[in-house]
Amino acid sequence: MSFLVRLAFKNLFRHRLRTVVSIGAIAFSVMVVVFARGYVTGMVHSVTADHIQYNSGHIKIVQEEYYRQERLLPLNHSVDGLGEGGLDEMIGKLEELDGVNMVIPRLKFGAMVSTGDELLTLGGWGVNPELELAFTDIEDSLVEGRMIQPGRLEVVMGTKLLDKIDRRVGDKVTVVFNTAFNSLSGVTFEIVGRLKSGLKLLNEAVFLLPLDEAQRLLYMDDQVTELLLVTEDVGKIEEVLPKIKALLSEDGRYLALSYRETSDLIPFMDLAELIYNQVYFFLVVLACVIVVNTMIMIVAERTKEIGMMAALGLERRGIMELFLIEGGIMGVVGSLLGAMAGWLITSYFAEAGLDFTQAMAGIDADVPFNAIIYPSASLGNTVFAFLLGVVIVTLACLIPARRAANLEPTVAMRGA
Repeated sequence: MSFLVRLAFKNLFRHRLRTVVSIGAIAFSVMVVVFARGYVTGMVHSVTADHIQYNSGHIKIVQEEYYRQERLLPLNHSVDGLGEGGLDEMIGKLEELDGVNMVIPRLKFGAMVSTGDELLTLGGWGVNPELELAFTDIEDSLVEGRMIQPGRLEVVMGTKLLDKIDRRVGDKVTVVFNTAFNSLSGVTFEIVGRLKSGLKLLNEAVFLLPLDEAQRLLYMDDQVTELLLVTEDVGKIEEVLPKIKALLSEDGRYLALSYRETSDLIPFMDLAELIYNQVYFFLVVLACVIVVNTMIMIVAERTKEIGMMAALGLERRGIMELFLIEGGIMGVVGSLLGAMAGWLITSYFAEAGLDFTQAMAGIDADVPFNAIIYPSASLGNTVFAFLLGVVIVTLACLIPARRAANLEPTVAMRGA
């Protein structure tokens, strides 16, 4: 075997340019696989994480009627407790369930802010700042000022929203909204923080205010529009969900929905991953066309040599192994170079991100799709692409290797 390996290396250096082109084709395809897989994985993770953090939690509890009208943000179908018990008692019971780590209350409502020329429609989120900071990555998006504090008439707004209404951190802003009694009210808040995020939702569609103040201003004491539950792990959702539904069944008004049930986008992300897994395979197969073509040319050029080796006693199996080793060497070297290059490129963009803000300008703010995608640079993706390249290239070389092994020595030596 060592003799065949040495001979294979020697043969590959006979036509260096051809060998380099073949290795380059393999390296490029493997590099694309590493980056594409990292990009798709990062995009799916981003979409899922943003949906969980800013829309559904791991499990979302709302009134059934509210869920049907959620886009209208109705205030007359609130979460206000179980039976005769209040909201705090309900949250306490939920937190006692095995597997539930956190219960996050939110009070969402429609509002309007004047730009000077027109009224801008947006959403208000009454939130518990401590819980939001613990659960979401909103602190990373807070580029100026600070988070809101309970008991104060203050808000945090996105950069684009502040630009639209020509306000800055430290300024005052008057917000107009309908209360739970359907009466129009207006309140002036201090802007204490500015968000800058790839999420259009945070950047220009909503503002945050303290939950206790939102409840007071909307006349919704001890009420919220939704509860988001955080489990120990995403994999525990199916185990925890039946317990929550059993607890809610004593009231009959509420729905408990997993994050997948509240998203139209996540199933498409799963489908995209499945499709791209097939694309990766065909990318490497495409590069193999060049390798196979190179190997066939080598066999044609070395017909007499193959006949001579066979006449000197090298069995067909040995001839086949020789060409498989040559193809395998190209596969290993090309896949290794491609995997390393792909990992370096993916690692760079994992830090810098890919900004698609302009391309996604027309996407609805309700869709939790971050315009800045951070590919996932993982060792698993890199090893997967490397092995995929080596295996497919080596298998592809079976065609020319079998052709070489099947040559008749006497015919081959005549150069036929």
